[in-house]
Amino acid sequence: MKKLIFITLFLFCHSIFAKDYIIFNIAQDLPMGEKDEIIRKNYYINMGEKQGISNGTKLNVYRRLSKFNPYDNKKRISYKVKVGELEVIHADNGSSIARSLKFNSGEMSPITDLKYFMIGDNVSINVK
Repeated sequence: MKKLIFITLFLFCHSIFAKDYIIFNIAQDLPMGEKDEIIRKNYYINMGEKQGISNGTKLNVYRRLSKFNPYDNKKRISYKVKVGELEVIHADNGSSIARSLKFNSGEMSPITDLKYFMIGDNVSINVK
């Protein structure tokens, strides 16, 4: 009986925690060295039709920045900042493929390690 209660409790608790949706892979055109060449990139996301995604869905992309604060008990502070937007070009049941719409790199954007989306960036549906 205790085992059944434990399994039921585990399954219930597991289902109430939100899942992180991320960019899990990136593919790009092979650069050929041509003048004004445009390199296209596909961003693979673990979010699909099951989560309400379809072709044309706009997605917000966030990056976690973590900084060490030596003045506050050496605490590490984590920020979740929006780095840009993607648009879905293909959606399956549990995953999708997107292309870049906009990468925030202006004067009012935080400095990031890369000026492109990267594997591990968090993704959410853009609700306006």
